[in-house]
Order: sequence, then structure tokens, then C-alpha cells
Amino acid sequence: MNNDSQFGGSEDRSDTRPILIVPYMWIGDFVRNHTVVRVLKERWPDRPVDLLTTSQCAPLIDYMPGVRAGIVWDLPRSRLAVGRQLGLARLLRERNYGTALVLPRTWKAAIAPALAGIPERVGFVGEFRFGLLNRWRWGEKKLPRFIDKNAALAQPDGAPLPREWPVPQLRVPAEEIAGWRQANGLSAGAAVALAPGSVGASKRWTFYPEAARLLVERGLEVWVVGGPAEKGLAQEIVAAGGAGVRDLTGNDLRNGILAMAAAGVAISNDSGLMHIAAALDTPTMGIFGPTSPSLWAPLNGLAATVVQNRSVLACQPCQSTTCKMNDHRCMRDITAQDVVEIAREVLARTQGLENG
Repeated sequence: MNNDSQFGGSEDRSDTRPILIVPYMWIGDFVRNHTVVRVLKERWPDRPVDLLTTSQCAPLIDYMPGVRAGIVWDLPRSRLAVGRQLGLARLLRERNYGTALVLPRTWKAAIAPALAGIPERVGFVGEFRFGLLNRWRWGEKKLPRFIDKNAALAQPDGAPLPREWPVPQLRVPAEEIAGWRQANGLSAGAAVALAPGSVGASKRWTFYPEAARLLVERGLEVWVVGGPAEKGLAQEIVAAGGAGVRDLTGNDLRNGILAMAAAGVAISNDSGLMHIAAALDTPTMGIFGPTSPSLWAPLNGLAATVVQNRSVLACQPCQSTTCKMNDHRCMRDITAQDVVEIAREVLARTQGLENG
């Protein structure tokens, strides 16, 4: 198979055809896709980069430097949806892409780029995609982290991994943040954003209500950020914290992005909102129990990585969505008092607030 192409043996610097990234569509993974964008833009500054996106993730595109456009196309997870695939292929063909990076290893993810006739379709071997991809990559299982697997596809075939990848970036204009604060009746002071949701119950720290109460008692404004699935959690947190807590959960991810951009510090489970906050350069505290920070923390770095350190648990990290042993001790042993004190230290360091 001839690999002498932009992603193989030789690079054509005169090629200005756009590149399509077919990414993972979970919110946190979608944010991390921006590292792939940055690697591509470093290699080919003159080639526009577009991302396929769901309606849910689409607001993130507006704040990603280097992304020309998002192709919003919702495909069902549970079925092939041939008609939708054909419609997407027609749209991709019209945009004259020269290259598609297909990050997921699924068969379905490669169908539309192949039907669109995109000349170079790059991805790892998997799910019998022979014929759908024509620039194969091998060795995915040897790559240590999720970001290594994705960003390696943006490098020349066989290139060594860099010591550090470019970090994801989200940039929100200051005037947009100010307008959002005004529209929601929020003060200009430093607030603490709480993100109590996550995919999988085991990743959810359960002491957010108590933490909100303690933060409000210390004179801090608290926002609860999340999607509609977190509405019940938000009500519990508001009930515990009282008038100093605002429920900002809702259907629009843009609202969550702006809340994280405006916050003085974000406290989050291992979730998409944690990655959003970190990419915005908001001081972010990530609470980790069943998942490993070394594998799943944002590349941007965290203001604080909160894990239980009172005992060594043989089951940790388990990566499981539900706790099957130890009664969720990896999260229960992280106290609200500990988290609040760390948050106040972070605010004192980054906002110049008193830590008394």
C-alpha cells in the first residue's frame, strides 16, 4: 500500500485542501480534540480544519482557535441510519476535503468519509474497516493515553510521540462573559462553579451540597453547572447552600462554557466540564476516585487534583462506572471540608482573595 502522502512518506506543503476530523463526541473527549487541531495547524498552517460535531458539542466550536467550521450532523448511536450517512457524505463531498482523520475505531465513523470519496482517510486498524480507510495506522494499543492515540493520527506515520502535546484551548471574549453575567443577574465577583455530574455514578463525588454550604458561609458565591440530568443534584445543592447558590444547569452547553469561563475556580468530577474549565484557563479542581488522573486529567493541568489520601485502596483505580466494592470509599473519604479549604487556597492564589 502506498503511504507516500501527507500522512505517509512525503508532505506536500502546497496542498491547501481542507482537513476533516471525525472525533469522539463525548464532551470531554471533544475538548481534547483541539490538541489534534493544533498539531494539524502546526504542520499545515494553510489547510483549513473542520470538525464533525453533534448538536450538543457544537457550541465548543465557536471558541476553538484554528477551527474553520463545525459540521453539525447528529447520527444515532444504536443503528446505522443509512439515509443519514448518505446525507452526510453528500455534504462532505461538496466541501472538497483532501484528508479525513477518523479518530474512533468504529466502522460507522468511517462510512461517510469513504462514501464522500475523501482521498486520504486516516485511522487505526479496527472493526474490519478495510476499504473505508486507505491510510492505515497500527499500534494503537501500545499508545499509553487517549490523547496519544488521537494526536498520533495527525503526525506522519511512524513519527515518535512528542514529550508534550499542545494543550486544548477554548477562548471566550471578555465582552461575551460580561454579557452573560448581566443576562443572568450575576455579580462581577469571583464565584465557585460546581460541576456535580459525570458519566457513571462512581465518578460523582457526593458531598457537593455540604461543600456549597461551607463556601457560602465563607462569603463566596456558588454556581451549579451542568446539563438537564444534573437538575436534581442542583436542587439539592441549592437547598443546602441557600440564597448564595445559583442553579445554572440547563440544555445549552454554551451556558456551561460561559459559566466556567466566568468562574474564579471550578470544582468538578472527572467529566466534560472539567476539561472545558481547564481549556479555558479557569483554575480547576478535579475530584478523582475510580479513574486515574495520569490518564484522564486535562493536558492543561489542574489547579488541584483532589484524591483521597487517607488509605490505600487495592481496587483504585478501577475505571468502573459503578462501585462494586469498598462502598465508594475512594470518593467518600474526600471530605467537603478538604475540598473547600483547597478551593479557598486556589482563590487566594489566583484571585488575591483573603484566605482567612
